Amino acid sequence: MRIGLVGTGKHGSRYARHIVRDVPGLELSAISRRSAERKDQMREWNCRGYEDWRQLVDDDGVEAVIGVVPPALNLAIARACVRAGKPLLLEKPLAASLDQAREIVSLCNKNNLPLTVGQTLRYNQVISRFRELLPELGDLYSFSANQRIEPSTLDWHEQPELAGAGVSFHTAVHVFDALRYITGREVERVMAISGRQHNAALEDLLLVLVEMEGGVKGIVDCSKVGRARSGRFEFVCSDGQLVGDQIYNTCARIVGVDVHPVECGEPVGTIRPLLEDWQRFLAGQGENPVSGEDGLRAVQACEGCLESARRGSWVEVAR
Repeated sequence: MRIGLVGTGKHGSRYARHIVRDVPGLELSAISRRSAERKDQMREWNCRGYEDWRQLVDDDGVEAVIGVVPPALNLAIARACVRAGKPLLLEKPLAASLDQAREIVSLCNKNNLPLTVGQTLRYNQVISRFRELLPELGDLYSFSANQRIEPSTLDWHEQPELAGAGVSFHTAVHVFDALRYITGREVERVMAISGRQHNAALEDLLLVLVEMEGGVKGIVDCSKVGRARSGRFEFVCSDGQLVGDQIYNTCARIVGVDVHPVECGEPVGTIRPLLEDWQRFLAGQGENPVSGEDGLRAVQACEGCLESARRGSWVEVAR
């Protein structure tokens, strides 16, 4: 499968290197990047290069497209891929707004275009262990989850016309998708507050009360304000607690006052297994690893948080 990669900056370059080195079923045929670094990357990866991503989509030597760009561009890329009939993988968030995300999913569904979303946190080993072990702890009552990282250094993260939103769309989107993946439950309503500490235009701090199906209640805490990282999840169940941190690769089961560490194996990158599953999906040998609908659900929860923070009240999450 010959791949065209739109966006080869810091994160897009990770996709490129995995395609070139690690996934035999994929071949990097072309890249698109506006900066002059494109030429060096073309030589390094032995592929064609375009300044305009539309030329990449129209390239007859490109059979499928990956987009790793600011989310405001995703709808235009999806429209072009539908016209060209080329399967598409879009990095999260699926879009810069809920309306755009809905249009992308609807457009791809109506035209039977395979759409995959890069919610790569699903491939984290701790998240996988949570999903595997949670049913063993009985009824789920409540949870807390956070993803706190350093302030962003990307200029476009302060540009609403490109980013769409702040940590709601670029950090909490990971957490909401992971919660759906781990628990198998949908988010029903949210109550959020947000703030700006370093970002002049968009929220870089988000705190959310969450209600999921079955009366499960929880807290989501996401930020890009302090110079430290954490990615901790805690699940309170009838037969104990399941806790861990996906950044530091730790996991434990707690029963009473006894803490039982859970082995998660050595940490692994999350892009490579996504690409491997995507390649099998395109070859008709497996299911879509993260569907467009999955990406849409995560954006719905994030949009609900933004609306709740504006209104100062609980918001029902669109279904």
